[in-house]
Amino acid sequence: MTRTHHPMLTRRGFCLCCVAATAFGASGGWLTPREAFAQAKNIVDLIREHAATDPIKVTKLRGGVSVLEGSGGNIAVLTGPDGKVLIDAGITASKPRILEALAGLGKEPINRLINTHWHFDHTDGNEWLHGAGAVILAHENTRKHLESAQRVEDWDFTFPKSPSGALPSETMGAASTLKANGSTLHLKYYGPAHTDSDISVHIAEADVLHTGDTFWNGVYPFIDYSTGGNIRGTIAAAEANVAMASDKTIVIPGHGPVSDRAGLVAFRDMLVAIHANVAKLKARGMPLEEVIAAKPTAAFDEKWGQFVINPAFFTRLVYAGA
Repeated sequence: MTRTHHPMLTRRGFCLCCVAATAFGASGGWLTPREAFAQAKNIVDLIREHAATDPIKVTKLRGGVSVLEGSGGNIAVLTGPDGKVLIDAGITASKPRILEALAGLGKEPINRLINTHWHFDHTDGNEWLHGAGAVILAHENTRKHLESAQRVEDWDFTFPKSPSGALPSETMGAASTLKANGSTLHLKYYGPAHTDSDISVHIAEADVLHTGDTFWNGVYPFIDYSTGGNIRGTIAAAEANVAMASDKTIVIPGHGPVSDRAGLVAFRDMLVAIHANVAKLKARGMPLEEVIAAKPTAAFDEKWGQFVINPAFFTRLVYAGA
């Protein structure tokens, strides 16, 4: 049975949902995050406001693995006698509903948290989860970004350094392996992709792969050039995800519904084609606005371009690294 779903995506489970709703209501069309900021309010505060009330959807997968959608990035939970292992932390404002969801998965305490990268919609809950008993593990660049102020230009926002309790106490470089709840978790660093801190987590026995934000299911992805991301690395990460997955692998994207290898292939193919289109136009000396007007994403917009990262904004992201 395929788990790939296509747009329109529901707003629940998508970290920029509130920006989309605000921007569309104000203008009758999609805006970039920076434009939404100008017309509404701080994008980060908007996301946190919605996380304070949005429900958490729990889906049990297999092998003791479940996914929680509705608090920033998708959260994976591995349950068992060693305690709950979480992959990504969501947003602190969702804490009561996350605790309720976790309680529904069993009485085991929270034991460990893995961050797939540094962005706040995946790490904002670090401090309270650490206080609840989680040892936090992430790539060394995630800790680097969290322990100092970070500017994300496309969000027009500067994040302050995180409190000490939110910082990973364990870090990794190229790869790491964990054992928990009778499962083996393989962690791999992608290199600079969505950011310069992205890792994948493959739970081997259940054959469940969490890609973090190197895979956005059914929508154009955001690429954070401010902290080391780039389109070429995003494509390389997409290739790595395809190589890691079999036809039986369940794939948890950073955003969007649970998917499979076919979903990874479709995402990779979209990135490769749009990058080639934009790079060809840029090589001719065409400035950004002319490239946008040429609509190099047109063949993919109906499927991928119907949400927050609209075709023009995604073209800008690709052009920056083409």
